[in-house]
Parts: sequence; structure tokens; C-alpha cells
Amino acid sequence: MTVTLRPAARADVPFLVELLAHSSVRPYLAAVRPSAPAEVAAEIERAAAEPEAYGLLVIERDGRAAGTVSFTRTNRRSRIADLHSLAVHPAARSGGTAARAVGRLLDNLFGERGFHRVECEVYGFNDRAAAFFERLGFTREGARRRAYRHGDGWVDGIRFGLLAEEWHTRSGERRE
Repeated sequence: MTVTLRPAARADVPFLVELLAHSSVRPYLAAVRPSAPAEVAAEIERAAAEPEAYGLLVIERDGRAAGTVSFTRTNRRSRIADLHSLAVHPAARSGGTAARAVGRLLDNLFGERGFHRVECEVYGFNDRAAAFFERLGFTREGARRRAYRHGDGWVDGIRFGLLAEEWHTRSGERRE
């Protein structure tokens, strides 16, 4: 199995809209996450216009669209990026698709783009995502208590961080 990342293109809008609306994906994404065709197209245009500050990527598995992930530069001076909107289609979730995709993104963010730190946040009820980021080496740094309106109530946001040197150590161990 080969997992790659590429910048999203206008031709990806139907796939991305369907993925983001999927019943096993939507509950885990931010409620304000753009998901209508025009909104997704605008994000693709933003990524093309600001490639150093924002990326909307398509995850491909064996050459076919399998998911998406995004990053946003949140602090230029301190070289911090936020990884967000990770979603893999249910049909492509086996075999480590998400881990390989995020690993490639982290290699790019820390290596080619020179970020010092990557952060992410998941809903407090999303134990699967929390465990996923911890397996990749992210450190659970805290909770933003009842930070997000979700359905009829409030949920925590669990914050994670990963430093470049931590990733380089882990990725070096994986390759040996």
C-alpha cells in the first residue's frame, strides 16, 4: 500500500464534500469546518494562494483519494503550525492510512517547511483520535474545558503538541 499527499484541486471538491459529510466523519470535525462545495473550493484557492501558511491536502492510497488533512501556520516567528481536519474515508481506514499520511505531513512540516512545533486538538469524547496522536508521539498538553458547543451540550477540547526534535527522533527510529 502506498500513501501519498498532494494539494487539493478543484476536481477534488465532490470527494471532499462527500467525505466531510459522511456520518462517520462529520461528528468528529469542527462544527464550523467548511463543507459546502463553494466553501471547500474557497479553501482550495486559499491553499494555492498561501502555500507557506495553509495547506489543504488530499490523502491518496494507491493512487485514489482516501482522505484529507490540513495545516495552518499559527505563529510565524515561533514556527508553529496547527494540524487539523484529518479525515479518512471509512473504506480506506485499514492498514495505517492515516498514520502514514500524517507522518508524511509531519516530515514536510518539520523538514522542508522548518516548523519547530505542530499542535492539534480533538474533541474530548474522541478517544480514538486522542490515542492516534499519542501513538504518533504527540504529548497531551491539556484540556480546554467545555470549549466547544457540540449537539445540545458542551465538550472539552484536548490539546496536543509535538516538537521537531521529538519527531526527528521518532521518525529516525522508525526508518532504522
